Amino acid sequence: MKCIYCGNEESKVLDSRSSDDSIRRRRECLKCGRRFTTYEAVEALPFLIVKRDGSRQSYDPNKLKTGLMKACEKRPVSEQQISDIVSNIEKTIHGKHLQEIKSGELGDMALDALHQLDEIAAVRYAIVLKNIPDINTLKFLLDNL
Repeated sequence: MKCIYCGNEESKVLDSRSSDDSIRRRRECLKCGRRFTTYEAVEALPFLIVKRDGSRQSYDPNKLKTGLMKACEKRPVSEQQISDIVSNIEKTIHGKHLQEIKSGELGDMALDALHQLDEIAAVRYAIVLKNIPDINTLKFLLDNL
């Protein structure tokens, strides 16, 4: 680790503390003796989304978050709750060590989480996710929720 003061590449670790997403290390430069703090984060491997037509694209958490936010418009759901849903979905996928996931499975995971949070927002999300064409199909969906 390079010293931020003199650029020396040799330092010793004085203290390490881990948090949920990173490791905080307090270091001392072996050349100038000054102390500095570094933060190390585990980099998660990206995964691919397999679309309905079979094409693949990189997972973009902003797309999922945007879709959830649209479903939750004018509902008593905070942005933090939506961010938590996205984060929990990512942790679940990484926990299963999946390199690819079908878009429908990802949508169903989001729908389940949203259903626990706000039923109206879940119905809104399901209408887009399931591509509901008419009111009868919507009634059937509501009965199954």
